[in-house]
Amino acid sequence: MAAPIKNLQQILDQALALEPVRVAVADAAQKVVIETLRDAHALGFIEPRLIGEPDAIAALCEDIGWQPAEDWIVPASSDASAAATAVALARAGEADAVMKGHIHTDVLMHALLDKERGLRVPGQRVSHVFLVEVATHPKLLGITDAAINIAPDLSAKAQILQNAVDLFRLLGVETPKVAVLSAVETVTPEIVSTLDAACLTLMARRGQITGALVDGPLAFDNAISRRAAEEKGITSSVAGDADILLVPDLVSGNVLAKNLEYLAGAVAAGIAVGLAVPVVLTSRADPAPARLASLALAALIHHRIPRAPIKAAAPESSLHAAPQPDHACCPLPE
Repeated sequence: MAAPIKNLQQILDQALALEPVRVAVADAAQKVVIETLRDAHALGFIEPRLIGEPDAIAALCEDIGWQPAEDWIVPASSDASAAATAVALARAGEADAVMKGHIHTDVLMHALLDKERGLRVPGQRVSHVFLVEVATHPKLLGITDAAINIAPDLSAKAQILQNAVDLFRLLGVETPKVAVLSAVETVTPEIVSTLDAACLTLMARRGQITGALVDGPLAFDNAISRRAAEEKGITSSVAGDADILLVPDLVSGNVLAKNLEYLAGAVAAGIAVGLAVPVVLTSRADPAPARLASLALAALIHHRIPRAPIKAAAPESSLHAAPQPDHACCPLPE
């Protein structure tokens, strides 16, 4: 296995050595999105499909002095149409990844999770992983799930955890260390997340979760700081050296990720996994390194993980939220 990736620049460097990936951008008519795609294309690791209102996209490209190929601009009359078109290109094998443009995340998620025309995969849960680079920390931290699954139960957490472990193994971390977070480091029946953490720890030891060292419950300080763990008398191969932080729920994970970004100067790349292709979910507030790293991460996933078959299912209504209830992201039958 290759040496583990320790920062976002290394993800970008590895993507630069690969063939370009075709990225379908749902509603590309936004300056920061166009600038990101221009830069990624100039670096040579993506070939964009700019979906949206053609005149608006062309005007933005002209404003920043970029002239994309004519066949890169794909017309779409609305956000819903742009999302559906991006998904359709991926389903048809004409795009290798999907990227959120100037579109509400819930509209994009609606198209991605559509049981008939979306990108769901048999046996796979859809989840999100932030890869966070903090200047004061020696390696990347994975935070999951802080964007899609709202309040996962034990079974859902096991699947979310496995998704993150598989991603870190792709990044060269042979046996990722996973800290299952809670407010305390002792099993406390009144705090359900501590019970889930204890169960996940045992599940990993018995092979129900593979490829990782898992320990919990651990409070955030014990997961990150070996000194804090030692002062509390915690003996653990994970405490103080975690690669992945499995959070109790979306709210706590979102708060944690944004705290690191806005108070600790962290840079976070974000990716949705468990679909037929990687999905880049970026924000207008994200700095350029985070947006480029997210695209580079999608490129690595495309090249290193075989594309999974898409489930053909009977029509079923999809949900219209960005964060998703547990049953929206759960595995489809094999």
